[in-house]
Amino acid sequence: MKARKRQTVSPLTPVLPELEQAKNAVLNSPESFQSRRSYEHALTEFINWYCSAARLAFNRSVVLQYRTFLERKQLAAATINVRLAAVRRLAYEAVDHGILSPDVAAAIRRVKGVRQIGQRVGNWLTVEQGRDLICAVSPKVLRGKRDAAMLSLLLACGLRRSCEKIQRREDRWAIVDLVGKAGHVRTVPVPEWVKSAIDAWTNATGVKEGRLFRSIRKNGVLWGDGLTNNVIWYVVKECARRADIAKLAPHDLRRSCARWCHAAGGELEQIQFLLGHASVLTTERYIGCKQDLSHPVNDRIQLNLAKSQGHLDACVTGLFLYLRGFIARNPL
Repeated sequence: MKARKRQTVSPLTPVLPELEQAKNAVLNSPESFQSRRSYEHALTEFINWYCSAARLAFNRSVVLQYRTFLERKQLAAATINVRLAAVRRLAYEAVDHGILSPDVAAAIRRVKGVRQIGQRVGNWLTVEQGRDLICAVSPKVLRGKRDAAMLSLLLACGLRRSCEKIQRREDRWAIVDLVGKAGHVRTVPVPEWVKSAIDAWTNATGVKEGRLFRSIRKNGVLWGDGLTNNVIWYVVKECARRADIAKLAPHDLRRSCARWCHAAGGELEQIQFLLGHASVLTTERYIGCKQDLSHPVNDRIQLNLAKSQGHLDACVTGLFLYLRGFIARNPL
C-alpha cells in the first residue's frame, strides 16, 4: 500500500482574505467587548502594514520588523505589547485555518514584547475630591440626576463602565451576576446612598427595564437604549473640570474606590471580590500598596514572652536533671 502523503501547509504568503478570515476568528474568542475592540484595532493596523508592501511571508522575521516599526512610532510599551499579543493570536488562528504551519506560529510566539521601564503611577482621589466630584452636578435637572447616579456607582462600587440590574440580596441592594473582564462573574454590593441616587434618576425618568442610564437630548428628552463610552468620559471630564481636578479618567474612580475600601479597613480579599480581579496582585496595584516599615503589621503580634520563657526554663532544668541521673546510673 502506498503511504499517505503528509498534509503540508502552503508556503505562499497569506493574502488579505485569508488574514481577514483568521482575524475574524481571533475576534470571536474574547468574551469582553473591550478586548475585542482592542484586538480589532491592533489587527487592522497590522494587516494594513502587512499589505502595504511586498512581504515574503508571515513569519517571525516579519513580526520583528513590525515591532521595530511600532517602536519607531514611539508608542508606549504597553500599546506595542498589546499589538504583538494580537499578532501572536492571529498566527495561531492562521494555523487552525491551514494558512500557516505550526512551526512558524511557534516562532512568532517567541517574539518578545518591549520591556517597560518603570511603573505607571495611577491617579487616586481623596474622599473630599470624590465628594466634590459628585457635588459638581446639578441634581435639579435630569442630566444632573443621571450624572450623580453614574458617578456614585463608579466611585462606590468600582465598576468599569457597565451596570446590570440591581436586585435585593441578603437584606441589601446589589448588582447580581455582573459579567466583567475576561468573563468573570461577580456580585457587587450597592451602598444605600448610591441606591438613593439611582432612585432619584429612575423615579424622574421612569426607567424600569433595560440599561440603567440613557442619553439625554439638549431639550431634556431621553433617547436611545444606553450610553456610549464617550458619554461617560465626557461626564467624568466635565465634572472633574468643575471640581478643579486635573487629569481624571473614568478608571481612576475604580482605582479610588479600591483605595478607600482599603483605608477603611477592608480586607484585601474582599476588595478583590468587589473589583472582580483574578489575581490579588492586581488589587494591590489598584490600591497602590507599599511596605510601611514605620508601622509594620507584625508589630501587632503580641505573645506572652514571660510565660513562654518560664516554660522554656522549666524544660531546660528538667532535661539537665535527667541527664545528670543518667550519667550517675551509667558511669564510663
